[in-house]
Amino acid sequence: MAGIYQGSCLCAAVRYALTQPPKAVSHCHCSQCRKGHGALFASYGSVPRSALRILAGSSCIKAYASSETVVREFCMECGSTLFWSRSQGAFADWVSIALGTLDTPFIADTQKHVHADAAVQWYTPAGD
Repeated sequence: MAGIYQGSCLCAAVRYALTQPPKAVSHCHCSQCRKGHGALFASYGSVPRSALRILAGSSCIKAYASSETVVREFCMECGSTLFWSRSQGAFADWVSIALGTLDTPFIADTQKHVHADAAVQWYTPAGD
């Protein structure tokens, strides 16, 4: 099935398609996102769960409950962070996609940095 956007993990064991463009694009600086990505921040866009199609490798996806209400999913083969979602409450029917896993070009209309108060102190953006 072709989607509007397609993506995969590092080893390509997991491949997915989104049937609509990601919304609510954010760059999260919280410690869980930083540790999960191994980076300064994690970039995500969200779609209704019904808009995410796993094309290959569903058995390679491991879920980890990082808190009472958040489940993070990653590839068991290569460790790539793929998705996170709320297990209950508002937006439990949405899933956030790690935008670095997209194989199809994507340009966000808007984007924002969240939990910037938790950003690492040792990094200075270029030009500062």
